Amino acid sequence: MAKAILIYETRSGNTEMMAKAIETGLKKAGVEVELKKAAHANVDDLKNVDAVVLGSPTYVRSLIAAMKTFLFVMDNADLKGKIGAAFGSYGWSGESIEILTETMNNLAGMDVIEPGLRIKRRPTEKGLEECREFGKKIAGRIQ
Repeated sequence: MAKAILIYETRSGNTEMMAKAIETGLKKAGVEVELKKAAHANVDDLKNVDAVVLGSPTYVRSLIAAMKTFLFVMDNADLKGKIGAAFGSYGWSGESIEILTETMNNLAGMDVIEPGLRIKRRPTEKGLEECREFGKKIAGRIQ
């Protein structure tokens, strides 16, 4: 069975809502998923997975601190050629998705699904459905 890890951080709960909906989409498509906050993730979590999905809200035009720290941890894993995807909520500009995508592409050498998924502020039901569909899209790339 295909396996993905979904690592995220959230500030006001919006990105967490997205993470759970993406998880649902992945599971419905038959992918085993582990959901973990970046502050509690480590390099061993990245072993034996087919895809790494990262989520962070944009805060002051960047990632929030726990996700920045996790990217240093991620740098110690061999992720070359694995599927990657990025998502997050934002209030004004949404740079976090591009930062995560570029990191996975350029530093980790991953096969990243582009574009990542950005949702402004709190996801509506329509936004959550977009998240579930994004999960299914990721699953399609793994399988």
